[in-house]
Order: sequence, then structure tokens, then C-alpha cells
Amino acid sequence: MHEMSLAVAVVDQVEAAAKSRGAVGVSSIELDVGELAGVVADALAFCFELACAGTVVEGAELITRTVPGTARCAPCAEDWAVGMPPRLLCPGCGAAADELVSGRELQIREVRWACPETTHERHRRPITEES
Repeated sequence: MHEMSLAVAVVDQVEAAAKSRGAVGVSSIELDVGELAGVVADALAFCFELACAGTVVEGAELITRTVPGTARCAPCAEDWAVGMPPRLLCPGCGAAADELVSGRELQIREVRWACPETTHERHRRPITEES
């Protein structure tokens, strides 16, 4: 399952950014996931929770946005949504697509940093009678 390696890579990148900013936590991460990227969103969400454990990203919400696949035909300069399974012949002239314009990406779109107070509350342990 390559979703685990993708989740780990996202967490690593966000952790590095958090360290450079001095951030103590992350409230959410928004990802653009291309429909042609071969990523199963539910599997990525499951792996993301595992990859976050013990990091500054732990407890962050993962928001995924699907980016539709589009292709371009050079002869008639037309762009079209390729869909799934992908239609790679131009609907205008029938020529094969010259370029996939979008739909293969997996990129971090936005990271929302947690407020220090919120992060402290999230990691606070309850007081028990044994304490």
C-alpha cells in the first residue's frame, strides 16, 4: 500500500515546516489529490492517522480535495476532463492527448498551525485519584 509512504512523506514535510516555524502543533492539513494519482482517499486517511502518532501533526485533521484529470490536444488547442477510466482521445478531433494537464498531483495545499493553548489542551492528561 503506497498510501502509507505518501502519508509518512506528508507528515515529514509538515514536521520539518513546523520545526522551522517553531510551531507546536497542527490543526489541519489540506491536500490536493489528483484523480489519476492512484491514491485511495480512505486508505490515505487511515495511514495518515498512523503516521501522525507521536509527532507534532498528531490529532490534525486531513482534508483531501480531488483534482480532476484534464488533458490537452495540441492540434485543436482543446482541454477536456478525462474522467475515470481516462478518455485520452480529444473529443474535438479524435487525436491522442498531447499532455495531461492535471490529475496526477499530490501536494500539500495548506497547513493550519494549532494555537499553543489548543495544543496544550489536546495533550493534557486527566487527573486521576492515583495522581
